[in-house]
Amino acid sequence: MEIGRLLTAMVTPMDDDGRVDYAQARRLAQALMDSGSDGVVVAGTTGEAPTLSHEERLRLVREVKEAVAGRGAVIAGTGTYRTDESIELSREAERAGADGLLLVTPYYHRPTQEGLYRHFRAIAEAVSVPCILYNIPGRTGVNMTAETALRLAQVPNIVGVKEASGDLGQAARIIEGAPQGFRLWSGDDALTLPLLAIGGYGVVAVVSHLAGLQFKRMIEAFLAGAVEEAARLHRRLLPLMQTLMTAAPNPIPIKYALNQVGFRVGRPRLPLTEPDEEAARRIMAEVAKVPLDLKVPV
Repeated sequence: MEIGRLLTAMVTPMDDDGRVDYAQARRLAQALMDSGSDGVVVAGTTGEAPTLSHEERLRLVREVKEAVAGRGAVIAGTGTYRTDESIELSREAERAGADGLLLVTPYYHRPTQEGLYRHFRAIAEAVSVPCILYNIPGRTGVNMTAETALRLAQVPNIVGVKEASGDLGQAARIIEGAPQGFRLWSGDDALTLPLLAIGGYGVVAVVSHLAGLQFKRMIEAFLAGAVEEAARLHRRLLPLMQTLMTAAPNPIPIKYALNQVGFRVGRPRLPLTEPDEEAARRIMAEVAKVPLDLKVPV
């Protein structure tokens, strides 16, 4: 399965009792495919992975994989702060049908660069599916350097990195030194166009829940040389992209927005909460300015 340029970091729908709503997850995955996504990431940061049990994560993979029916890649978030746990969860996700794995840098421990290298190499060598590294120091407390990412790029089934450090210089060093076939996806919607401009491949996005076709058009326009059109689309989507990341911690804003436009995904699980009144107002003020690409169930 080709891992495309526009992957949506899918929220995990919940019912009114806080249980995972697998039927709605299937509907959401299908709707995302219909609105421009090349694939989805399940049980990632936006999918509230820290609050999901292993059984919930694996069932999500199976359900979404069946719902997508080969239309796009299903990437499972299987990285944790324990190497042995990450290996076991990764093996189980592969057996559940995941087309690839997203492996976040171990959080809380703040390991050395050598520790990061050994951790990721051990996971990748335990599975046969493609692995994407995920560097998000703002959440994990540790930055994976360009040098470490390039060391890991030599591991045969580590195929890329989701780079969310916000450091374009670091991203450029990875792109410049990467072997053929190693790809860099933006982990920040708002930096997608700048990263494409320096050789990035794509994005693992949040705004694509709502504006997937527009976001995809921006990527395609840039790749076709229509830079002015890509820049115009970027500017139009930028306030919404920024609001979804700053009004409240992700995925609070996107879950609220989806609920308000009529695609019910439930409340976040504690310790996350719904946005306060001011944040909710900010979120919907920006949502109202952008045409909705997501088909909302009747």
